[in-house]
Amino acid sequence: MSRFVLALFASALAATIVATATRASAQACCAGSGAVTPGRLAVHEDALVGLSMRAAHAFGSFDSGGHYSTPPPGSSEQDFEQDAIGALRMPVVDRAQLAVLVPLVETRRTARGNGEFGGGLGDVNVSARYDFLYAGQHRYVPGIAALVGLTLPTGTPPESATNALATDATGIGAFQGNAGIAVEQLFGSWLVTAYGIVAKRASRTVQGISTTLGTQWTALLAVAYSLPDDYAIAAFASYTGEGTAEVDGTDLAGTSRRVPLVGVTGVVPLSDHFRFQGGFSGNPPIPNLGKNQPATIGLTLTAVYAWY
Repeated sequence: MSRFVLALFASALAATIVATATRASAQACCAGSGAVTPGRLAVHEDALVGLSMRAAHAFGSFDSGGHYSTPPPGSSEQDFEQDAIGALRMPVVDRAQLAVLVPLVETRRTARGNGEFGGGLGDVNVSARYDFLYAGQHRYVPGIAALVGLTLPTGTPPESATNALATDATGIGAFQGNAGIAVEQLFGSWLVTAYGIVAKRASRTVQGISTTLGTQWTALLAVAYSLPDDYAIAAFASYTGEGTAEVDGTDLAGTSRRVPLVGVTGVVPLSDHFRFQGGFSGNPPIPNLGKNQPATIGLTLTAVYAWY
């Protein structure tokens, strides 16, 4: 999955708030959602800060035709990211939450036996969520929430990279607005969550040529199970698609993208205020499922401190 898609997931998910009608439902919901959502506020929490660290290895790639292949001899790539996350429940509109994600991105890449390492500040994301209905509030009607966000071009775009293998490219170079909807419901100790997000990027000019990345959509389904003492485990799957890019108003063939992702996560509470979360995720190396993307497998660890 590309770095800006990961940032989109993290920021949109970090903006999630869930409250429920009973204490038992609240415990199941908060623990279960925390297994998938590192920056999620629990029912009793008003704010949090977190640090998330991810390391991933590219074991293959999908080309423009969807064909999967392994890297050629002498080529490799490892991606690293550290995200500072903050979330705040709005004091007046208690159904709303604001969140921010600030990423640092690094890449180690080798090609034909030559290797280099580079990185820097990535694209910062701010987001908000408003819950119309909470999960567990009604027996048959799920929780429904609206998501909005804005990604700022604070990273280094590919054309501005100075390293020979572009390892210092950390952003897409354009503003990105995203909007979506979240639907979730409790079934005893189980929490089922589904997200749909659409992102649109602004046009930008590179060496006198106007370019616009295609519209992007993302679908995510997660199932979490709450254990005693607020431990939880979860599994999730997502699929991201992106339309064809435009150059001076003309579609550029072969530039659309597809990104499948599956993973397992968990949460371990250390105290009422402090918790660890982590998990594994990867892109299934199935031909035609991915397109114009590397196939990676990675580990994510997150530490969160919350106030209430």
